[in-house]
Amino acid sequence: MKQTTRRDFLKTSLAAGAAIGLPRLTIRGANPSANDVVRLAVIGLGGTTTVGGVGGRGHQLIGSLRGVPGARITALCDVDQDFLDREVQPFKNRGEEIRTYTDLRKVLDDKTIDAVVVATPNHWHALATVWACQAGKDVYVEKPFSHNIWEGRQMVAAARKYGRMVQVGTQNRSSSLLGKTFESLRGGKLGPIRYAHALVYRPRESIGKVSSPTPVPSGVDYDLWCGPAPKVPLMRNQLHYEWHWFWATGNGEIGNNGIHVIDICRWALGQNQPPPRALSIGGRFAFDDCGETANTHIAMFDYQPAPLICEVRNVRTATGADAIGKFRNQNSGIVIDCEGGYFAGNASGGNLFDKQGKKIEEIADNGESRVLEVSHLSNFVTAVRNRNADDLVAEALQGHLSAACCHMANISYRLGKQSAPDAIRETIKSNSELSDALERCGQHLRENGVDLGATRAALGPWVTFDSKRERFVRDFADQANEFLKRDYRPPFVVPNLA
Repeated sequence: MKQTTRRDFLKTSLAAGAAIGLPRLTIRGANPSANDVVRLAVIGLGGTTTVGGVGGRGHQLIGSLRGVPGARITALCDVDQDFLDREVQPFKNRGEEIRTYTDLRKVLDDKTIDAVVVATPNHWHALATVWACQAGKDVYVEKPFSHNIWEGRQMVAAARKYGRMVQVGTQNRSSSLLGKTFESLRGGKLGPIRYAHALVYRPRESIGKVSSPTPVPSGVDYDLWCGPAPKVPLMRNQLHYEWHWFWATGNGEIGNNGIHVIDICRWALGQNQPPPRALSIGGRFAFDDCGETANTHIAMFDYQPAPLICEVRNVRTATGADAIGKFRNQNSGIVIDCEGGYFAGNASGGNLFDKQGKKIEEIADNGESRVLEVSHLSNFVTAVRNRNADDLVAEALQGHLSAACCHMANISYRLGKQSAPDAIRETIKSNSELSDALERCGQHLRENGVDLGATRAALGPWVTFDSKRERFVRDFADQANEFLKRDYRPPFVVPNLA
């Protein structure tokens, strides 16, 4: 069996983009030469002390970019003045010149900026990327690539039409450890691949409830923060980070952290298209808060011959190290199940096991995972300088395809109906892997005080996707297609380019 290199994979994916009606990539416009510094603006800085957050995604990327040869941060942008002031001070302390903006449109008007790093909330990813491409700037955009499927297609089209380098921040794609492991598995090292499992077992806390609108933090331009989303009163305790758990601005945990493991599972399977269909089971359990998205989610993507199952768990009310549960001794990362055994691990290493679960080979990290983000950003900067999209390890189309998986799962979930456990079991009984995931999830919830007999999970329907037209077809198509695209708030309208 011929093994697929990362470059072959990208070329195939670019061809797939043409097959679904997207223009082929062209390179045009003035850009830095190989000897020039790439001048970058970071858009979206994030809260470093925000409850539930990870320390400010833009803030983290600033630190990583400082380790990238040939990159220089020359501008910062955020709608929160406090975040801007926080990030500007270290530049001043080092005697480095830095420009600041609160409106990203002014960043895009700045002719001295070559590329932008977009670390905004999800609902801004598409418009920021498309506008940047139209302004002649290359884009590194954080995951998930898009807020909905239609947006992702416009983002890929913008990269093609305007000849821009567009990379998505799924940094595991820069892991040579995973690349070599997947080539080996696809080559038959453990026999044909049967299933891919993506695991996100991450405890979270309730975000609480409010009975009246919450004041927007002083110093925040709320109109710009809302952007393409409806501008409505803030009905939660915290503006920042908690937007992940609301449909208007976020994509839930499956779009927040699930995207990473779904993306590398799709890479492992060698799949260059969205799944033909998807189904979800889940709910928002235990928290009793104002969040809308699922905190417990099982999604099946019916790739053939090897499907992909993603399991998200956020509920941990019980004490103990294993209260969140494990699968094949993993509570995060991936499991690639083959006829002769399986791989369990992530970009920091893993192991090969035989069918009985006995370790047969260790796949050790050589330290690469500690600098994975710097490597991923370096890959982007190199492509910006060389104008070679084939060199991008997570090019726009890859971001679109993986994000589409998350969107399909969320659409099935949102179309679902609360169902009794026996009814769910009966519906999925023909699929042993999915049935096993449901039973393990049910056991986990029981151990954390949730009885699915009393607090029922939503069983979503199979939603079937035509990847050429990027439309849902067959049962539930009309309802599912309603979620392909949002209504935009002028002037923050994503243009139709595809």
